[in-house]
Amino acid sequence: MSWQMHGDPMMWVAGIRALYLQALHPRAVRGVMQNSDFRRDAWGRLMRTANFVGTTTYGTADAAERAGARVRKIHSMLTVKDPDTAERYGVDEPELLLWVHCAEIDSYLHVLRRSGFRLTDAQADRYIGEHRVSARLVGLGPDAVPADQAQLAAYFEKVLPDLAAGPEARDVDDFLSRPPIHPLLVPARALLWRRVARLAYASLPPYAHELYGRTAPSPAAVTRRLRVTGTLLRCVPARLRWQLPPKHILRAMSRLGPGSRPAPYKVGR
Repeated sequence: MSWQMHGDPMMWVAGIRALYLQALHPRAVRGVMQNSDFRRDAWGRLMRTANFVGTTTYGTADAAERAGARVRKIHSMLTVKDPDTAERYGVDEPELLLWVHCAEIDSYLHVLRRSGFRLTDAQADRYIGEHRVSARLVGLGPDAVPADQAQLAAYFEKVLPDLAAGPEARDVDDFLSRPPIHPLLVPARALLWRRVARLAYASLPPYAHELYGRTAPSPAAVTRRLRVTGTLLRCVPARLRWQLPPKHILRAMSRLGPGSRPAPYKVGR
């Protein structure tokens, strides 16, 4: 399931939605803001995340294990300070890793389905279950990770009281609205990026809109926008889309042969 789904162009919109959602966990987002150059090298961080997802989806088993080991090693060395209590805690706390994982998987699945990528409930459950592997790679016990839609929904219900749009979430929100770019690209940011970011934000669950304090269009309007965007992006030839870095799909096809090409019609085979 992951092999077919992660080749879809709406994954970029889904990734931005995941960032909006992840920022609503104060302890988790604080770890990002205190231990990374997110503000100065946000594009680099986004590409590193895309590279990890691409490696764990389309790379060899050895490459995925090495990528996971690097992530675990980096996380093991990082700590966070709570500005209110002066408490120090590690960014690799299972609670925080689980939040990041679930926010990503929920966003990938939600945006793709809502934009027209056809999946049955059984296939959606299988997709969630597959990502127990990626959860293990970042240091989580597979049995502690939701295995299907019901468990994922129950997890979000449980964690909801811990969510808030704190100062760090506001920083992420501001960045996603106006990411730093070269002055010559400012018009393109206004024309393209902002529309994508707004669509990703609009696709968030109702509780996220309430926490951020901004309203979203009606669910029906958001679904229409997602479907139109998905239809347009899927009209771009896949070979052309996959030329963009980090090119994991093209490398996988070169390694395994053209029959390995991700495609929606292969879902469920």
